[in-house]
Amino acid sequence: MFDGSLIVMSDSESTLFDGSIAAILPAAGSGQRFGSQSNKLFAQLLGKPLWVHAVQRLAARREVGRIVMSVSEQDHDTFANQLSSEEWGSLSPKCSVELVLGGAERSESVWAALSHLEADSAIGLVAVHDAARPLVRDQDLAAVFATAATVGAAILATPLTATLKRDLGGQSRSTTIDRRELWTALTPQVFRAGLLIEAYRKHNGRPATDDAQLVERLGHDVALVTGAADNLKITYPEDLLVAEAILTQRNRS
Repeated sequence: MFDGSLIVMSDSESTLFDGSIAAILPAAGSGQRFGSQSNKLFAQLLGKPLWVHAVQRLAARREVGRIVMSVSEQDHDTFANQLSSEEWGSLSPKCSVELVLGGAERSESVWAALSHLEADSAIGLVAVHDAARPLVRDQDLAAVFATAATVGAAILATPLTATLKRDLGGQSRSTTIDRRELWTALTPQVFRAGLLIEAYRKHNGRPATDDAQLVERLGHDVALVTGAADNLKITYPEDLLVAEAILTQRNRS
């Protein structure tokens, strides 16, 4: 029976053609939990806007030929100005960053970027990555790209290590959940371009927590590729401090 996932342990290098992957970074969210008046993606991390770190990690891969960011109308000019600034000139990746207007929901933002890319026949895979994940490791990108090229759909994920409890209600009754088959989904999530487009066309607004869930609804397996647990998503201000410490240590190494 289809269970929606395959577990893959892979460190193989991608054999994809140069430029055959398009990366989509949804960036139209408000980031209210970050507690800032402005988009959290503009927060500085070791002297660069947060989103720049995520973009540069993807752009460093030879397989990535296009990067599309879905942004809100109110943030569009800020992103555009940062892209055209002298500072960005010194940080510029080998491929340009294209901006499109996203929507109120993450799925709307991904679909806007997909629609922007749909006519490009050179794109074989699409990688959807959180713009607020600045720490994804190069070897994890290589592994998830290679797996997606083989099976058509793959996501980075890490096994759960914490003890999980379910609240049974009433006087704080609880039960322990078996975590042995549970994983935390990370990004990027990488799919054959036509497969992801089909999944979105059949989406019809039904709630989904990530892109992999939409692909699973088509009955297509999604491989789980073990990724590093430090591929953090910046949600709260303290997450930025943790990311800074990790990046500083990496730079020293």
